[in-house]
Amino acid sequence: MKFKYQFRKNIKRLLFLFILLIVFIVQTNFQIVSALTMENLKTEVVTEELRLKVPAKFKEVWLQAEKKIWDPWLSRQSGFLGRQIFWDKEKEEALILVKWENKKLWKNISMEEVNEIQERFEQNVEESLQINTNPFILIYERELYSQ
Repeated sequence: MKFKYQFRKNIKRLLFLFILLIVFIVQTNFQIVSALTMENLKTEVVTEELRLKVPAKFKEVWLQAEKKIWDPWLSRQSGFLGRQIFWDKEKEEALILVKWENKKLWKNISMEEVNEIQERFEQNVEESLQINTNPFILIYERELYSQ
């Protein structure tokens, strides 16, 4: 009799653990499926956020180089919707927000082409300031999506 009771008790425990395991697996898979369906490569507007160190004494040269080098190139890019430039006087940092039609169009731009434009930008700055290194350091970059 005692053996039968223990056996039933163990079966109930195993059944309970099995149900918990199923719930856990379903919940985990559901979260993964939800994350995977959030594919915004082709449909959602994305904003590229760039922060740069821009010393106050070089601010005007930086703005001129941005307008001379980056503006014309960006305006020719498929999916480019516009950009905004901000400068924080206290931190001596720039914030550049570049809006793209979607991530796929933005990421289709080759890194070689971006690097070539960046080199032209840096040459322009170095010639204007008569220095040998670019004084504008990239602090970070990321992508933002409207909520």
